[in-house]
Amino acid sequence: MTHSIYKLPRRLEDDHVHYTLSRHRDDSIMITATFVGERIEIDVFEDGHMEISRFLGREDVLGDETLVYDILDKKKFENKVWEGFNKDAESGKRE
Repeated sequence: MTHSIYKLPRRLEDDHVHYTLSRHRDDSIMITATFVGERIEIDVFEDGHMEISRFLGREDVLGDETLVYDILDKKKFENKVWEGFNKDAESGKRE
């Protein structure tokens, strides 16, 4: 029996679907397949099981360079808030 980490990319290639392999977790390899208006993230685990996240959306142009930097600034701020929350939680503080 062929493992999922080989079987799925072969199927994607046969269907001419663009995909990438990446590793974001210690226990899986991610295959990201892209279609017009859709992205699928498939985590393939050592035992062959898969966990799938599907993202649907329009592909409208939403802005320009300014929007990219605004989003990055917002995410940077959110990460700092989250890090502060985690430090408080680890030390047992509650506000």
